[in-house]
Amino acid sequence: MLQENVNLKPFNTFGITVHSKYFATFSSIKVLQTLLSEVKDRNLLILGGGSNVLFQGDYDGVILRNEIKGIELIQETDKEVILKVGAGENWHELVLHAIKKGWGGIENLSLIPGSVGASPMQNIGAYGVEIKDVFESLEALEIATGQIRTFSHEDCQFGYRESVFKKELKDKFVITSVNYKLRRSSQLNTSYGAIEEELNLRKITEPSIKDVSDAVIAIRQSKLPDPKKIGNAGSFFKNPVIPTKQYVELQKRYANIPSYKVDELNVKVPAGWLIDQSGWKGKTIGDYGVHKRQALVLVNYKDAKGVDILNLSEQIIQDIFEGYGIKLEREVNIIH
Repeated sequence: MLQENVNLKPFNTFGITVHSKYFATFSSIKVLQTLLSEVKDRNLLILGGGSNVLFQGDYDGVILRNEIKGIELIQETDKEVILKVGAGENWHELVLHAIKKGWGGIENLSLIPGSVGASPMQNIGAYGVEIKDVFESLEALEIATGQIRTFSHEDCQFGYRESVFKKELKDKFVITSVNYKLRRSSQLNTSYGAIEEELNLRKITEPSIKDVSDAVIAIRQSKLPDPKKIGNAGSFFKNPVIPTKQYVELQKRYANIPSYKVDELNVKVPAGWLIDQSGWKGKTIGDYGVHKRQALVLVNYKDAKGVDILNLSEQIIQDIFEGYGIKLEREVNIIH
């Protein structure tokens, strides 16, 4: 049932106070189909955990929040399992469930905010692991027809924080469930970032998937603000990928500029380093600013407006471009 003039502050992790003209939740495909038939062609937005959006103002349309739940073991062998998970499930809760069962593959993605449905859409990733590494397939409802379609790994066209659902199929489908292929064996990935360092601090020499998850949680909690305490959407910017030739030129001016090799022609440069070096880390402007421990995170300390945070991001993008010739891209979706 559609509600009118609903305050969206509880439904976005930035904690921005804006209102939606119409709002409803759905916990099944049938309810979603019914709602879509009522909505017709009114301005529609599907919302999951609200952890990757920034509202610029009141939403003059319909917001439908995905609350389809369920974690089902649909296939298993001696080496792996395939889980079918409702798109409305909380991502971190799924990670904890998998760890409890002894299923590996997503422990490096612990404490990432948001819902399961957003995971393939964004191709979420952290500490050397991305969703594409464990993705098997998904089901999505086509908004125009109300029909369910299955998408394979290839169909999703995964890229760095990208998928087909952020490009040509944007706003055309509602992801209803995702299938993940997880391992029964412990093939751990501890070489990326500070995981090994954290495990050493804990004097763990033969880590389990839970040990890796605990280490990732500790690292994230030390750097990232809790959205329940300080409004934020996690990493606001993507790490830019630039040609190796451009990077070599930048090294002549900035000898300590870090990078990660992408392929023979390109490298990835940490956006957080660029923002920090440009003097933005910890900068506060009224009710909003850049987090003091992680320059990638823009924050709403109290009652900031979405447009304030967007303008801040524009200033940072411009500053980095003028200083380094690198154009930062936002990871967060801007909702007008």
